Amino acid sequence: MRIGILGLGRIGAFHAETLSGLDTVESLVVSDPFADAAKAAAERFDAEVADSPEAVLAAGVDGVVIAAATDAHPGLILACVEAGVPVFCEKPVARTMAEGVRVLKAVEGRDVPIQIGYNRRFDAGFVAAREAVRSGELGKLHTVRSTTLDPAPPPAAYIAASGGIFHDCSVHDFDIIRWVTGREVTEVYAVGGNRGADYIKKAGDADTTGAILTLDDGTIAVVSNSRHNARGYDVRMEIHGFTDSIAVGLEDKLPLRSVEPGVTFPAGTPHDFFMDRFTAAYRAELTAFTEVVAGTRPSPCTVADALEAGWIADACTLSLHEHRPVTIEEVRQA
Repeated sequence: MRIGILGLGRIGAFHAETLSGLDTVESLVVSDPFADAAKAAAERFDAEVADSPEAVLAAGVDGVVIAAATDAHPGLILACVEAGVPVFCEKPVARTMAEGVRVLKAVEGRDVPIQIGYNRRFDAGFVAAREAVRSGELGKLHTVRSTTLDPAPPPAAYIAASGGIFHDCSVHDFDIIRWVTGREVTEVYAVGGNRGADYIKKAGDADTTGAILTLDDGTIAVVSNSRHNARGYDVRMEIHGFTDSIAVGLEDKLPLRSVEPGVTFPAGTPHDFFMDRFTAAYRAELTAFTEVVAGTRPSPCTVADALEAGWIADACTLSLHEHRPVTIEEVRQA
């Protein structure tokens, strides 16, 4: 099949590399507002260059991957849908939830599949955790712990446009908690602090946060995030049931050091970047998209799915600012 890529920054170039290695992808058509980025990707991956999104859609593509700036997501998603071309878009759907809702309403009832990029749904550990929960082998759940710790904060310009740590970072935890447990979040309570980069505080954001999520069956989920984890990129989940407990990310590249006498685990080189931690997941995610394009599977992460994680992020942001519990229904927009 022939796949278009809109946006050739860090993640777009990474997706181009992944797609070029899939047997089902015969050719790529790439476009970026910066001509040099598109030219470099075209030379590296033997791709065709198009000078605009419209030109990509007119180039006979079977599907489109959107890795452009967030502000462009709504318009590009809708352009693909109008052209009848299946689309994969990196999260978020839009910068604001109001814009995301407008996208959802615009695509409802359309027969063009849209997949939003939440790559943890394709990580082998999280897949196994979901299966363990759904099979009942853990028994009834009582506690979930989810962690995302970045090795260093992104630059100031990124922070200023990110929508805040809950929308930029924690939202991955929110999505994977919903996906693994099959439950919805009903209420949150969030806290945050600033003990690192001053520019994060000046942007009105926190660099380290914690959130307690109450799920609709009474399970408690604890989410921990930070922009400062000098040992590496740490993504983990613990799931505790009345029959058994399991963990995702408890492996030799875990960026955590044990001080127990005689303990050598973890023994590997710590993960230091999200692309290192989730290389296989990204490949599985884009492989899934080719199956969506081929019509052999439905979208594994819809616009509606992505918005649900966004509502949780909105609720946590409000809770942090107002120092109180917030229900999801309080922030949800019709």
